[in-house]
Amino acid sequence: MIAVVTSRHGEVCAGGAEAVAEAGGRAIVVGDGAAHAAAALAGVATGPVRIWDQRSFAPGRWAAVLAPVVAGDDIVIVPNAPDGRDLAPRLAAELARPLLAGAVQVTALAVTCARWGGFVLEEHPVDGPVVTTLQPGVRGVEHPHLRAEVEVEALEPDDPGEGAGVADVEVLEVLPPDVATMDLTESPRIIAGGAGMGGAAEFALLNRVASALHASMGATRVVTDAGHVSHQRQIGTTGVVVSPRLYIALGISGAVQHVTGLGDPEHIVSVNVDPHCPMMAMADLAVVTDAPAMLTALAGLLGLPTTGPPTAPDPDPPRAPADA
Repeated sequence: MIAVVTSRHGEVCAGGAEAVAEAGGRAIVVGDGAAHAAAALAGVATGPVRIWDQRSFAPGRWAAVLAPVVAGDDIVIVPNAPDGRDLAPRLAAELARPLLAGAVQVTALAVTCARWGGFVLEEHPVDGPVVTTLQPGVRGVEHPHLRAEVEVEALEPDDPGEGAGVADVEVLEVLPPDVATMDLTESPRIIAGGAGMGGAAEFALLNRVASALHASMGATRVVTDAGHVSHQRQIGTTGVVVSPRLYIALGISGAVQHVTGLGDPEHIVSVNVDPHCPMMAMADLAVVTDAPAMLTALAGLLGLPTTGPPTAPDPDPPRAPADA
């Protein structure tokens, strides 16, 4: 079993460390800045991480080149991130293997895949070589970047190079993600509201503040059931599992149905009037105050109106510090 993880600008893709952990620690990192990205796998990789540094994204050529390298592994795991979803089916086609997409668990005996928005789990026995994509956030990894350094090993496959007749994608333009609509599982920053936030007006304001801060808005089930927020924004057992770098919980008590949707956020900030609720105990920073009042004050500091449609984020925002 082996994981094939992509990188861009020296950063491993979402779910990369989880895919490597699920594969037992064996990994190949391919993409721009692969050596630097491999550092995120420290403490997860059980041996040298093989790297193949490639400046331009070319999933068709990558699949053709990597297929002979991983052909000896019966199970190839690719993170179910955007680049992985492009690479995995091409790799499966090159290897003449079935593709099991959207896995939540992978073992040598079976692959369990989520279907119908996570409401149904399908178990597929592994009776032959397969390629599978693992959903980010469902497994979790305990801060691998805080552990020992990772050993890297340059991979030198037989690469025909660009223009070798391999059908591939052509990148016309790369647009920044819209934080208001992007998939919560891929969002690096999330500001979520719970029952303590109030009604529709407060969540409209939360949406504006989140957009202004280049964060995605999330919510608990009680909020989505009330119709204040779309169910696509729901985090928890019957919603999505997220692992952002920063998670801000406003008026969320921390019921188990919600916190099971928190994979492994790097930083948690909780704002609540109850200093003893579970979410406050989980937080790196706990602020004891009224969440709606704090949100209104924050909107004022950002120069946002307290009513009206969401404010579009600055298309060229200042770069956040690495630990933001």
